[in-house]
Amino acid sequence: MLYPTLLRGEVHASDTLRLYSDEEVTELLRNMPNIEVGKGVTFKSKDNRYKMTMRLRLQSMVGISLDDAMGVNETEACIKRLHMRFDGYVFTPKVAYSIQLGYSPYDTKGMPDGGGLNIIRDAMIYYVPSPMWSIGLGQTKLRGGRANINSSSALQFVDRSIVNSQFHIDRDFGLFAEYHNHIGKQFNYAIKGSITTGDGRNYYVSQQSGLAYTIRGELYPLGQFTSRGEVSEGDFVRESSPRLAIGGAFSYNDRACRVQGTKGKILIDDNRRSLQSWFADVIFKYQGWAFYTDVMGRLCNAPDVYNSDGSVAQHVYTGWGINVQASYLFTKNWELAIRHSSLLPDKGTAAYEGYDSDNQATLAVTKYFIGHNLKIHADFSYNYATGATVGTLRNDRWQARLSVDVGI
Repeated sequence: MLYPTLLRGEVHASDTLRLYSDEEVTELLRNMPNIEVGKGVTFKSKDNRYKMTMRLRLQSMVGISLDDAMGVNETEACIKRLHMRFDGYVFTPKVAYSIQLGYSPYDTKGMPDGGGLNIIRDAMIYYVPSPMWSIGLGQTKLRGGRANINSSSALQFVDRSIVNSQFHIDRDFGLFAEYHNHIGKQFNYAIKGSITTGDGRNYYVSQQSGLAYTIRGELYPLGQFTSRGEVSEGDFVRESSPRLAIGGAFSYNDRACRVQGTKGKILIDDNRRSLQSWFADVIFKYQGWAFYTDVMGRLCNAPDVYNSDGSVAQHVYTGWGINVQASYLFTKNWELAIRHSSLLPDKGTAAYEGYDSDNQATLAVTKYFIGHNLKIHADFSYNYATGATVGTLRNDRWQARLSVDVGI
């Protein structure tokens, strides 16, 4: 059978109508990209030696913050996130790559040393000899707390918690390795580690700094989650059997040049501080219910950084925090979620921050249209501190945010 060139696009009057054979049509279809909502656009060579999947993600957000007197303190209306991601392999599936770029102002915050914008989020090359383990070189997320490992595209709140914002160890450049295995039919476990520069993403000039060493362990005593539910908040797949994940991580950043290790301001006068970050987390999901908690903290050998006159110029935030959240997904894909987060600085940090604890309680309502790939978020937060001194109280007592997330 012969087919007109309409298969390739619109035919104009000036075109010569060409007919294609069955074999040519088959060849054309084999080389067309595979497009599926939520799974990106995939291109693959005929000999299966090359593959690339392109994904796009957009989060538009509006928000308002109110003070104690219910007066407007701040309003936001922005493109919160705009990501483009490329994944695939070259020559063989054992040589894989992953690239993620961010284009919104939130994504491209300038470098603390005055360098360019942080457009590159992830850029990794992996060697994957078997499904059990992999080794990679490049820049990506450090395997610290679960909240940071989860993609921002798979959150059930508009953004991560205040605890994660303070203590997470973000991205870095270096060598990464992961090993996955199981004992018996159900018990799964994973070990993940890295040796990195310790300076954060796209920070390419560092002097007198050491390296960062990170290790994480994960246990799945009831078996693996469906559709990688361990890195996706909420129970969108409605696990038919209970699923449990227990994780913990430790990171040592030797002679870090920034106040939060891989992020934050540069320490003045070429000061260096060694930071220890620790993390523990638990996830439980069953039939639409999801429970999640994580605890994390930071230690430092000498938190104060002094000026030449002996006054304190900077202080490394030390202490710990806890985040607890729970949710239920109703049958028509409406989800109700609650979260409570607390920052608990140690005594030295509390003196600088002006509070004993900083807390945030949040209620979220989400409508999922196509899973996490098309959803509308609305969350409402109440912020409060304990032991706060005059002049250090949070000015954004109440907060409301609305976001629309679209991803292909």
